[in-house]
Amino acid sequence: MKRPVVAIVGRPNVGKSTLFNALSRRRIAIVEPTAGVTRDRVATEVQIGARTVELIDTGGIGIVDDQKLADEVERQIETAMACADALLFVVDVRAGLTPFDREIAVRLRKLGKPIVLVANKVDSEKQEPLAHEFRQLGLGEPVLVCARQGHGREALAEALLPLLPSDEALAEAQAAEPPVMKIAIVGKRNAGKSTFVNALCREPRMIVSDIPGTTRDAVDCRFERDGEVFVAIDTAGMRKKKSVEDAVEFFSHVRTEQAIRRADVVLLVLDVTKDVSQVDKALADMIVRHAKPCVIVGNKWDLAEGRMTTEAFDEYMQKKLPGLHFCPVVFTQAIRGRGVGQVLRTARELYRQARVRVGTGELNRVIRQAVEQVRPRAKRPRPGLKHVRPRIYYAAQIDVAPPTIALVVNKPELLSDWYQRYLINRLREHFPFAEVPLRLVLRERPNQYVGTERAERRRRRKRAAGRGGDGSGDGRGGEGESRRSQTQRPEAQGAEAETGG
Repeated sequence: MKRPVVAIVGRPNVGKSTLFNALSRRRIAIVEPTAGVTRDRVATEVQIGARTVELIDTGGIGIVDDQKLADEVERQIETAMACADALLFVVDVRAGLTPFDREIAVRLRKLGKPIVLVANKVDSEKQEPLAHEFRQLGLGEPVLVCARQGHGREALAEALLPLLPSDEALAEAQAAEPPVMKIAIVGKRNAGKSTFVNALCREPRMIVSDIPGTTRDAVDCRFERDGEVFVAIDTAGMRKKKSVEDAVEFFSHVRTEQAIRRADVVLLVLDVTKDVSQVDKALADMIVRHAKPCVIVGNKWDLAEGRMTTEAFDEYMQKKLPGLHFCPVVFTQAIRGRGVGQVLRTARELYRQARVRVGTGELNRVIRQAVEQVRPRAKRPRPGLKHVRPRIYYAAQIDVAPPTIALVVNKPELLSDWYQRYLINRLREHFPFAEVPLRLVLRERPNQYVGTERAERRRRRKRAAGRGGDGSGDGRGGEGESRRSQTQRPEAQGAEAETGG
């Protein structure tokens, strides 16, 4: 369902990303006291008052940075403003009204869209008079906020909500809306991730440059294919930790892991003209750790075709990224859009596999056959369990995304990692989730005797036996002693008689 779109615009370093985070109540956009940190559009759905809106953060208007991406940033801003239903024009009361602010105001008025003038960095009542000069922009009374402290959100909502297009059925439609598949695109710097996102969306959503590290935030892009809505999350390219130069790049690494965590499917984009690097392996480890379905995207295949076969690349992946050995590989030429449709179809299939549920009866049949073929082998046991063999009693699926199987066993610590991998591979062979991560959860079967009357009787009998049958406990000890006395051998009875005589 389409949401009202609100774009945050303004000159560099006036606090747009801080306001974006304050309204979304999450740290999504990277915030640094450096002009030009936000380069791409960063979008998310937020609740403002009673409305759900798609909020877009943009790069600062008129940025000229050391990598000469000003034209690309400008194009991103123009695209955001063109698709927005309303604009939040952010100014800095500490810096005062600048000629740049006036130029931006002229540009915004020409769009003919509703505009809320937001005077940011009003930390105290003493600074409120500083906002009066912004009335000269002809955009109405400024709304006073301090985004860093979260002040002024309510006033901003009151000013913004009446300007949004009406949608009385928003709540009902939102409740009936099907889940949207989120796809995270990750990879090392300059592997072609942003080009791939643009090919997915069929429009230039992301800034594309041959300069490594162009994308710094994890950026959400909603798009539609074949009547189905998706969210593509483009992430900043990663480098080795020792190569991270500043806080902006560090936060980009954090955003990448957050994007993987909240994605339904992850696309690991590899440049097939280069060797698998430590960064690629680190990203693969993140994907494995969060148990996410993954499509390995061999990008720039046109440059390697003829020098390498797809089979050779598959074998290379098996060796270099063994944790993703079950993941499908799709080859693309993102700059021309080749293979992108196949990647999306594969991602859909993994999304389906991750949500498969299997019957308990069939699941236990497969586990039983696997155990009959290869008996469980114990790990080195702790003292007291040296002669105890691992036993699997039964299995049940307890979750999806990823499919999670609970195994009820006698002692979880006895079942070796190797045997667990063996069982997972057998499950992949028999059930329709061969290309997604599976999780095994080992649960110890509770002792059925603990706390029962039967257990108490057993405990008393053992205690009585330990005392040599003194008649205590449930009375059976004394009775047993009497029987033994009555059935003594005749020789013994005669000996007793002679002694007594």
